[in-house]
Amino acid sequence: MPATADHENVARAFLAARAKKTPLTLYPGAMPQTMADAYAIQDRAIALDGRRVGGWKVGRIAPDLVDRYGGNRLTGPIFVDEIHDGSAQPAMPVYADGFAAAEAEILLCFGEVGTRDYDIDSVRDCIVDVRTGIEIASSPFPEINRHGPAVTASDYGNNKGLVLGPSIVGWQDADLIRMPVEMAIDGETVGAATMEAMLDGPFGSALFLIEILRARDIAIPPGTLVSAGAITGIHEVRPGQRAEALFDGKIRVGCSITSY
Repeated sequence: MPATADHENVARAFLAARAKKTPLTLYPGAMPQTMADAYAIQDRAIALDGRRVGGWKVGRIAPDLVDRYGGNRLTGPIFVDEIHDGSAQPAMPVYADGFAAAEAEILLCFGEVGTRDYDIDSVRDCIVDVRTGIEIASSPFPEINRHGPAVTASDYGNNKGLVLGPSIVGWQDADLIRMPVEMAIDGETVGAATMEAMLDGPFGSALFLIEILRARDIAIPPGTLVSAGAITGIHEVRPGQRAEALFDGKIRVGCSITSY
C-alpha cells in the first residue's frame, strides 16, 4: 500500500520523538485501523530513517483480534546498530517516559531464502542458526500496546533492540517447543513458560515473516534475524533494572536497562 500524507505525518512524528527521546502523550495522527495502514506507516518510517535493518521482531495478535486484523502475527524492524552481543552484557536504552519491556525470545537466522515456496516444515531449510536472546520493546508512545496491533506495528512494532545470546547447539534435533524458558528482572523471576502456546512456534514466525515481507516487496538477505516472539510474556522494565533470560536451565542472556 502506498503511503498517504497521513501515513507520512505519523511516520515523521514517531521518528522525531525517537530521535529527540521525547514522549508522545497522544498518538500523532489518526490511528491505523488495518495492518495495511500500519505497514504503510512503518515502511515510510524505515525509508526515512535510513538505517540498515538487521532483523525483524514478530509478535502475536490476540486471538479475539485475529479476524478483525486478518492474521495472528505482526512484525517490525530491528536495526543493525541496535543489535548487541549478549556476552558483553550490553546496556540497552529505552524511552523512560514511554513504554519499555524485555522479552525472552528464540532468534532464528536466515540463510539464503530465495523465491521458493515454504511451509512450516520446509522453512527450516533456510534457517542456518538458532540462538537465544532478549528483545527490548520500547516506544515513545506509552500506550503503544493499548490500541490494537495496527498501532503497535506502526511504530516499528514497538522494537528498540535485540540482545544476542548463545546459539542452541544441535537445534535441528532439539525439542525447541518444550524447552523451558524463564525471565527475571533484578534477579526475581517474572515469567516461566515453553513455546507450546506460541501458535506454531518459532518456525511459524519465520514462515510468517517470509510471506509478509514478500508481500511488502522487502528483501531478506542472508544473516537476517527473526526474533520469534515473547515466550514468557511482555515484562515491563525501567532504567536501572537488569533483565536476564534462562533457556533450558543452562543458557543465560542478560542486559541492563538504561535511559537516554
